[in-house]
Amino acid sequence: MCCRMKYVVAALVFVIPAMSCAAGGPVALGPNGGKFGDWTAATYGSGDAKACYAFTDAVKSAPTLNKRGAVMLTVTERAGVHDEVTIGAGYNYPKDAKVKLSVGTTGIDFYTQGQTAFTTGGSDAVAAFKNGASAEAVSTGPHGHDVTDDFSLTGFSGAYSAIASACS
Repeated sequence: MCCRMKYVVAALVFVIPAMSCAAGGPVALGPNGGKFGDWTAATYGSGDAKACYAFTDAVKSAPTLNKRGAVMLTVTERAGVHDEVTIGAGYNYPKDAKVKLSVGTTGIDFYTQGQTAFTTGGSDAVAAFKNGASAEAVSTGPHGHDVTDDFSLTGFSGAYSAIASACS
């Protein structure tokens, strides 16, 4: 749990920059320290600065990259923003890199900035996550070669329900 919360705090750095003024740290949602299968649900902050997020780490990445940080798929809910889906790559994406996330036959496009990939199709991604078993992200790595990251969607629906309820 301690290491998981370190990843949560790291995710907040790129997902929720406005949270720096909020009091307190991440709070797990639901039973078992916020664990829902392979996903974790938590909140951070309060009032208008409250954010709720569900996240999971990549279960497999190829090729192995030296000094790569955490690879994380995150869904965030907060005031005025719903179904914000991001991927933390653990490295800086090359300029203008694109990311394609596939859940079964559904493809979701992402754009990148720094170490983070964002989609404008968050609602479509959430719908696919609810019905899928796994997601695969293919992106351009730091040296121009494709990098593939696989994520489990086991437990996503429970984690998403928890964050949607907490930040409704």
